[in-house]
Amino acid sequence: MATTTTESGGTSGSKDYKKPTAAALKGAIQLGIGYAVGNLTSKPDRDVLMQDFYMVESVFLPSEGSNMTPAHHFPDFRLKTYAPLAFRYFRELFGIKADDYLYSICNEPLIELSNPGASSSWFYLTSDDEFIIKTVQHKEAEFLQKLLPGYYMNLNQNPRTLLPKFYGLYCIQCAGVNIRLVVMNNVLPRALKMHYKYDLKGSTYKRHASRKERAKSSPTFKDLDFQEMLEGLHFDGDTYSALMKTLQRDCRVLESFKIMDYSLLLGVHVLDKSLERGARGDSKRLNSQRVLYSTALESIQGEGDGKVAEPVADDNTMGGIPAKHKDEKLLIFLGIIDILQSYRLIKKMEHSWKALVHDGDTVSVHRPGFYADRFLNFMGGTVFKKIHPLRGASSKRKRSSIHAMRSASQEVLSPQKEEKDERKAQSMECLDRPLSSSKHPDLVTLPKNIKQAVSFSSSALQTIKKDLEEHLENSEDWWQKMTSPIQQHH
Repeated sequence: MATTTTESGGTSGSKDYKKPTAAALKGAIQLGIGYAVGNLTSKPDRDVLMQDFYMVESVFLPSEGSNMTPAHHFPDFRLKTYAPLAFRYFRELFGIKADDYLYSICNEPLIELSNPGASSSWFYLTSDDEFIIKTVQHKEAEFLQKLLPGYYMNLNQNPRTLLPKFYGLYCIQCAGVNIRLVVMNNVLPRALKMHYKYDLKGSTYKRHASRKERAKSSPTFKDLDFQEMLEGLHFDGDTYSALMKTLQRDCRVLESFKIMDYSLLLGVHVLDKSLERGARGDSKRLNSQRVLYSTALESIQGEGDGKVAEPVADDNTMGGIPAKHKDEKLLIFLGIIDILQSYRLIKKMEHSWKALVHDGDTVSVHRPGFYADRFLNFMGGTVFKKIHPLRGASSKRKRSSIHAMRSASQEVLSPQKEEKDERKAQSMECLDRPLSSSKHPDLVTLPKNIKQAVSFSSSALQTIKKDLEEHLENSEDWWQKMTSPIQQHH
């Protein structure tokens, strides 16, 4: 049985017992991973074979130490390392050296993070913001093992992706409890304040942040909250295209593995002068990240011509993607999370039950193909939007200037001429035919608001109806007149 909650960490259930257990777990994680990676350095490099994805190494670490393991002040535990050679290859693929990996995880105490999702997982962050360590259930760890060959074949071909990057899979067995852990990339840098955080699925069913979540100092909002609070995040054309192309490719990969119920974790940093000054000190910390393709900006570059572009100097963007919301300048940090959900029988039953009570298209649990399409439609239409070219703004300014000149000239016109020009300006046809005048009695003024538009449409329909009735009456009279002589003749 997988243990992912604080209550499962100890059997006594007392509050005094939980805290040392959490501290002991963090220490055991650091000690265990440090031993596993250090032991791996003695093994020669070679190509990864298919059996390497299914290999499991196990070692017992007693508190008093042994000939192979160091002594420690934590309870005795056993460490299992899954696919060690395969994960070493993937860490090297992203430029992670063994020394840097060990330094990030083992040098300073891990930072425990709150869990915004519905799962009972624990989250730990390394002090340098590089890696997230998350506890997972037995089925999720098993699914990741089966996923590794195909998933990382795709990741090897497309390292610039918003999919999570897994760097290690471990299991700690202590006091009869199994705690499974994955090490992966950190999407939201802690060194930069996230003014808004969202967990987005493209679903509307129960997709509001709870009162408890909203009361937090840094809450994570959901789909309906985004629609109520923001009018979309606007990007320039190239960035929007690269972002959506990356999302489309990633979603098709997940669909091919029958993965669904994933989310887009979205962090929004609002830029202004005071915040920019305050963030400069943190940028050094952000720019010191050693992992390749670890930032949101790197993950979507090089999409236009198929070539991998060199990373852009991110002194100003700090790894985020520049965006706008109304007049605000933003930095966007994002990544796809929670992909270890296969569309198994339990998910099919869950969706069928929810669909009986609610609209099946709105619930988050759905078949993978539909889920991917709905996810992409929501991201590309509601969350992310393209900034239109300046041509529209130029035309708008030109129309405003013309309107201002017209207003100034109208002050010296006679009342009769002014009324005539007003009718011309309000007529629909004068937009296409500037030489048309008020001689056309069929031109009507345009409605100025919705109420007038409804009234206008209703009046137009009544007029059409009346004309048709008169036409039918006339036609009937005409037909009677034409057939009357024939009937009299017979």
